[in-house]
Amino acid sequence: MAISRDESFRIQALQLTDALLVWIAFWIGWELRSFVLDTNDTAKETINWVLYIAVPFTPLVLEKFGFYDHLRGKTTGKAIVQLIKALLVIALMIGMFAVFAKLMDTRRLVLGLGFLLVFLLVLVRDRTTTVWLRRRVAADSAKERVVLAGSSAETHALLAEIDPEIRDNWNIIEHFDLDARDVTELFDLLKDEAVSRVIFSAKETGFEKVAQAVEACELQGVEAWIAASFIRTQIARPVFDALGEKPMLVLRSTPELSWELLCKEIFDRVAAALIILISLPLWIFAYIGIRIQSPGAPVFFSQMRAGKYGRPFRMWKFRTMVANAEELLAKVKEEHGNQMDGPVFKLDRDPRIFPFGAFLRKLSIDELPQLLNVVTGDMSLVGPRPLPVYEVEAFSDISHRRRLSVKPGITCEWQAGGRNKITSFEDWVEMDLRYIDNWSLWLDFKILARTVPAVLFGHGAK
Repeated sequence: MAISRDESFRIQALQLTDALLVWIAFWIGWELRSFVLDTNDTAKETINWVLYIAVPFTPLVLEKFGFYDHLRGKTTGKAIVQLIKALLVIALMIGMFAVFAKLMDTRRLVLGLGFLLVFLLVLVRDRTTTVWLRRRVAADSAKERVVLAGSSAETHALLAEIDPEIRDNWNIIEHFDLDARDVTELFDLLKDEAVSRVIFSAKETGFEKVAQAVEACELQGVEAWIAASFIRTQIARPVFDALGEKPMLVLRSTPELSWELLCKEIFDRVAAALIILISLPLWIFAYIGIRIQSPGAPVFFSQMRAGKYGRPFRMWKFRTMVANAEELLAKVKEEHGNQMDGPVFKLDRDPRIFPFGAFLRKLSIDELPQLLNVVTGDMSLVGPRPLPVYEVEAFSDISHRRRLSVKPGITCEWQAGGRNKITSFEDWVEMDLRYIDNWSLWLDFKILARTVPAVLFGHGAK
């Protein structure tokens, strides 16, 4: 049976989690035995061989019994039966190995407590996962925003063939009839609705029309999933995937799901939380300084920025400008111009910045509240800088929207070095797209390493 990359990745993540829980269960079993028997027995090597069997094989046996299938609809009773069957098989494997290898000195109390704890820990993990998946389906905000493209009959037929467990994770924005509508409408739909994926079922639609629609997705960094013949692209990388048992051709111009991306997500949130704790004195310093120099106005500044796929989110900073800075923007543009061409506004010595605010900007202390956005998942530590929604709407080149195909970041190539030299928005976008096309976890670490001296020495701060 065909299995999607997302499904395979999810199963691997759950198996690794369960393997860790098995190890924890037997470790706790050993400690409980020592406590119950009041012994200082340190011969843990007598249980190590059990771990060599239980830790790697338990998740594999669970998979054979379908423990990782249809998690959202699985009942507690079915999960218990599958888990008991798998643990009986593991117990049989351990028993046979003990007999043939003559390893009869294994502590029976450790085995009993270990298996009991494995049952409880894995069952709790499974039920927690099921509850989380059900809540995710119930919350529209957590669903993937999808457009189905093709003739009306084909898209509805495709939808009927898809497993409901997959389909329920979608917020279907629209059935886009490629035969009856112009492709330019798809451009606007992707832009206005923050769509992350377009699924094509267009067997009866003209090749040229489908190619134009794929280009619309490609230019905005939106994944195109095609149940059709191969289409040549310039940027997007073609890979095969599956929706349930239906094979699909995917044209992806952004980093695909991988362990590196999972590590990035975990690292972002953990590192952001630690940095917040370590930098608390700077938060207090900034709070007091802003209160003194700009009394009566908010300490924090928030603004709606364009996030992944253009979805708006509220970004936070320490306020470094006068309270009515937004109202003065048009006047400042008229009197002082704009040092950055294109839709983005940048200006050295912006008259709206008060002195203490300029100091905060020099050391990038004003950016610290964005760590809260990283913790909540709206931003990453490294990624293209988030632009105000009104600046994104002013993009004259639709291909610039591809920089929105990944999470925005606190720092990026432009932020880490060269921002005091770059005045062309085209060059800025080119740096962002180069980052997206060549992304790796190692590249993120290198950008972070370059950001530290840039912040400490105030290189290019504005």
